[in-house]
Amino acid sequence: MTEGSGKLNIMKLVKIVSFSLLLVVLVCFVAATLRTLTFDVNSGLQLAHWEKTNNIASDINQHQRKELLANFREAIQIPTVSTAKTQLNITALGEFDNLLRKVFPTVFSSHLVQHEVVANYSHLFWVPGSDLALVPYMLLAHIDVVPADENDGWEAPPFSAKEIDGFIYGRGTIDNKQSVMGILQALEYLLIRGYSPQRGFFIGLGHDEEVGGLQGAMNIVKVLKKKGVQLAFILDEGLAVLDGVIIGLQGPAALIGISEKGQATVRLSVFKAPGHSSMPPRESSIGILAGAVKMLEDNPMPILFGEGPERRTFEHLAHRFGLPIKFVMSNMWLFSPLIGRVLERSPDTNAFLRTTTAVTMFNSGVKVNVLPSLAEAYVNLRIHPAQTVQEVLEFIQSTVGDERVKMELVNGFDPLPVSSYDETSFGFQTIKKTLLDQFPQVTVAPGVCIGNTDSRHYTDLAKDIYRFAPTWIRPGDTQRFHGINERISKKNYEELVVFYFNLIQNCDIKELPSPHSAGHEL
Repeated sequence: MTEGSGKLNIMKLVKIVSFSLLLVVLVCFVAATLRTLTFDVNSGLQLAHWEKTNNIASDINQHQRKELLANFREAIQIPTVSTAKTQLNITALGEFDNLLRKVFPTVFSSHLVQHEVVANYSHLFWVPGSDLALVPYMLLAHIDVVPADENDGWEAPPFSAKEIDGFIYGRGTIDNKQSVMGILQALEYLLIRGYSPQRGFFIGLGHDEEVGGLQGAMNIVKVLKKKGVQLAFILDEGLAVLDGVIIGLQGPAALIGISEKGQATVRLSVFKAPGHSSMPPRESSIGILAGAVKMLEDNPMPILFGEGPERRTFEHLAHRFGLPIKFVMSNMWLFSPLIGRVLERSPDTNAFLRTTTAVTMFNSGVKVNVLPSLAEAYVNLRIHPAQTVQEVLEFIQSTVGDERVKMELVNGFDPLPVSSYDETSFGFQTIKKTLLDQFPQVTVAPGVCIGNTDSRHYTDLAKDIYRFAPTWIRPGDTQRFHGINERISKKNYEELVVFYFNLIQNCDIKELPSPHSAGHEL
């Protein structure tokens, strides 16, 4: 073979490879474009004929509007604070019990409602349905709140329920007394208007969710297990309606939590011989531990975007973005790595992509001139649905890579199972229908709850657990959760009452409509 013919063959090969690559790019582009133009996972049930039920109109008159707001404000004024598992404000919890009985007299006196107090301060309600063939469901909320100090910068005292510019300020307004009072207020109005359900349902109100739910939720579950209860679905707190929070999205999005991240608390410790500060060693216990902590912060857990249910969130929202974002969101199969790199730049969205690592406590030293023998740090991890506690521990161990740093799992649990959200999912679709009937401008999508709720204790009772309340969250509001100036608008609280009022009635249908029925209605 001559040198010239060899060069010619190389040129032919380069052309073939280049042409093949160009062809692959062109095919991918055409496929992505077609998918962008046709992709919509939201078609189906929202257009189908739903079974007609004799729904009572959710009209709220002026007297009721004043009444429900007064009831809610009184609930906010009771400081049902949980500080630790053994530090609950039991006086306030007793006062809250009295409030519920006072403002919801029909709920507590109706022959249709069975009520029992669980673990002294939690509440369990059972409203039997007329059709025993229909599997019951359950609504959850929690009474307790996290501590709040007015000196931290509140615009109004945190337990004042003061109204400012149409908003009610106070601890618990969005976590989670809006659901506690909203659910019971809705049931009160339904009972007053003669409502009797076809499908039975439970209401569970825990009193220690903020410190793990080990007394409230866990004992409610024990009661239900003894009764042999199995549930069609459970709805607890969790995600919300996001308005203007997702950059580029046209209109608000209601994210219904279909899973929760897992959680682990890990203790890192270093032991060294104590000594006098005038004769320090090359490395102290504090220095060694600080190096380990720095390694964890410099080497975050891997991006797992696309490997958990968070991918479906963006696919459900894709049609509500403009180009070119719509093109990208509609083609996760092609752009997942790119999206992950963009979303990790913000703490708010980074939490959905990976297991997050937060060093929350660092303790060492007893005196300024004494070298401490012990340095310890506590690391809180919120575990992505595609990982387990064991995998996270192995990652920490390999990342720190120092045998002098001891690791201990204080507590932890794996991410919660993913609940169904397809067209055959009774709970998800009924919640979705209720939302779209009330807020037609909203796009509904499944999501992952990055915090933990009482519902994690209920996994033996229901395959499908959803985490959502129609609380409207706008830019800046996410910092109000467990932060200062927690608030809810008066209009939004009334909307919550209406939502639960309609949801309870919508759950009376026997079965979902066919997603591809010939007749459609808007």
